[in-house]
Amino acid sequence: MDNIPLSWQIGLLLLLLSLTAFFSVAETSLMSLNRYRMRHLAKQGHRGAMLASRLIAQTDKTLGAILLGNTFCIVGSSTLEVFISKRLFGEGDYVLMAGSLAITFAILVFSEISPKVIAAAHAEKLGFASSYLLYPLLWLFTPVVWFVNLFVKGFVKLLGVRVNFDEQASSITTEELRSIVSDAGQYIPSQSRMILLNLLDLEDIIVDDAMTAHTMVEFIDLDHPVEQIMEQLASSHHSRLPVREGDHEDIVGILHVRKVLPLLRDFQMGKPPTKALLQAAMTLPYYIPSGTPLYTQLQQFQKRHERVALVVDEYGEFKGLLTLEDILEEVVGEFTTQSPDHASHFHQHEDGSWLVDGASLLRDLNRKLKLSLPTDGPRTLNGLILEHFEGIPEPNTSFKIGAHRLEILDVQDRIVKRVKIYL
Repeated sequence: MDNIPLSWQIGLLLLLLSLTAFFSVAETSLMSLNRYRMRHLAKQGHRGAMLASRLIAQTDKTLGAILLGNTFCIVGSSTLEVFISKRLFGEGDYVLMAGSLAITFAILVFSEISPKVIAAAHAEKLGFASSYLLYPLLWLFTPVVWFVNLFVKGFVKLLGVRVNFDEQASSITTEELRSIVSDAGQYIPSQSRMILLNLLDLEDIIVDDAMTAHTMVEFIDLDHPVEQIMEQLASSHHSRLPVREGDHEDIVGILHVRKVLPLLRDFQMGKPPTKALLQAAMTLPYYIPSGTPLYTQLQQFQKRHERVALVVDEYGEFKGLLTLEDILEEVVGEFTTQSPDHASHFHQHEDGSWLVDGASLLRDLNRKLKLSLPTDGPRTLNGLILEHFEGIPEPNTSFKIGAHRLEILDVQDRIVKRVKIYL
């Protein structure tokens, strides 16, 4: 080494430090790449993404090549530092110690920490760029990497650690997917992000959360006079109505208003139809059990070509009515035209308080009014209040549930009808 000019030695030292920085950049940027974006770009033909995908697909070999090159460069830099220090300052313990501290500082700052910080901040750009040089280096180092990995795999197996890079690269849980969508930021519009998150939540939401409670369902009663039934059909805001009959008010079918339009026209012309004609226009009711996940029920609606289902409990008691539109509104939000009776469950007063219907679902209240009412018990505000008091409260009663203050305004037929919520 004494025959090599000092300037060449310094130049070679700087080159080795630069190569160490390159390997640091390559390691950090490749390991920090967004795998899903990388696969998307690779499918579109992005050359850098394709090379990076191949490198990450063989992570053990890639890391072996990077660390092999990095180690050679660091060892070479340390060796050169000794010769350069000797030529500049002579021999001595203090010279050796000072030179070791200097090269350690240079490697840490300029070849390790700084490059890795930059690579972590610009992982995609630097990861794809470094793949062009790293891919042929991997092929060049293959014999040495293969030999070293024999000992690595043996040591890992001795520790009892199971390594499967393919499984880690392809597996993703629902919660992880939800986090990816939530953190998408400007890449996904807020409305689209909300729809995707609502779709993921369908597995956790059951039909009881989206159905119309039985006390709010509009029925056609076949025991009523035909004239009254036809007047109800003419003024109804629903396209399908459940039909009941008998002393026990059993539901005997579903009547589609579109199917009775000719009968309505005849009724308007003074020709009331018979109940037999109304029964002929009915379809059999479709019952589903309480507690069915919405996603499962959506599939059942598609499979059975149904749009309306009657929810029953374990005893066969009618609990509520669920429509296909109810499920769609859980995904995209409210979009259908509501009847005047149910058009406005929420009214805001000038003081900031809200007047809400006791039959309002707690999930809707939490979502629309940004509340935190408990949803692990009763599903409606009325049910929550009855559970809180363990009885029927009196009107003008104020109380608190969690951080929210509520006031009962109206109670009818053992049901809380109207409640004021103070925010």
